[in-house]
Amino acid sequence: MTPTETAAPGTDRKPSAAPRPTSAAAPGYRARHTLPLRVEALRQLRRRRTLVIAAILTLLPFVLVTAFAIGGDPSTRSTTRVTLMATATASGGNFAATVLFVSAGFLLVVPVALFCGDTVASEAGWSSLRYLLAAPVPRARLLLSKLTVGLLFSAAAMVLLPLVALGVGTAAYGWAPLQLPTGGALPAGEALPRLAVVVGYIFVSQLVTAALAFWLSTLTDAPLGAVGGAVGLTIVGNVLDQVTALENWRDFLPAHWQYSWADALQPQMEWGGMIQGSAVSVAYAVVLVAMAFRGFARKDVVS
Repeated sequence: MTPTETAAPGTDRKPSAAPRPTSAAAPGYRARHTLPLRVEALRQLRRRRTLVIAAILTLLPFVLVTAFAIGGDPSTRSTTRVTLMATATASGGNFAATVLFVSAGFLLVVPVALFCGDTVASEAGWSSLRYLLAAPVPRARLLLSKLTVGLLFSAAAMVLLPLVALGVGTAAYGWAPLQLPTGGALPAGEALPRLAVVVGYIFVSQLVTAALAFWLSTLTDAPLGAVGGAVGLTIVGNVLDQVTALENWRDFLPAHWQYSWADALQPQMEWGGMIQGSAVSVAYAVVLVAMAFRGFARKDVVS
């Protein structure tokens, strides 16, 4: 009599055989080996929106050089104060700093929101998210891979723009000391580390937008909703920072510190504003990323 058979009435019953224990995971399965960063990076690199963003950031310096050629040298116009825009054509370093100045407030927000906000929501929109989780890719591993690649692509976008601008500006205006808006100049060799500090701070200040877009991406199946929501809330923060009636409350707005990198373009670099801005940005980013991981771990994924 097999364990599944029923004994006839009046006969002794034999105890059923205990079920064999099943392993929690298949042999050779390692959670950390699922969805490698290299695979995710290649997937994102081949997408059309990545190529479009790269093309826009590459073309922007050429557009500005053309605009200066048509409109004339901005330094010859009478102004009450010297700004980065007024010194844009002084050297390649000045041109790179000017490009960062005109793009940090909005243009660089878009690729950050796109790379971090489109990542999870696009999988849900394609109805492939549940298949990734069934691979099986642990949810925390999925989010970590997506967020890491999104931040890497955001950093690459912020490095690409000033590098192209430095090359284009040097070809158009020469390799010369960096003229400071506050007066004086920095040798060209010293200007490069200062510009690297500027790019690094801009990246840290954009962590809020990245984390916000990533959190929204875990809540919706519409990538445009996550990207647009992050960009829209960033714009709202910039508007609130202009409300002087808020006084000291503006210190808690990431937008209040977004141009603190200008302290790096002084004869003596000041770190105070950049440290405060970095602390505010990282604090918001940590909270938003934690909310994304916590919410996604409990989410019923049906897409």
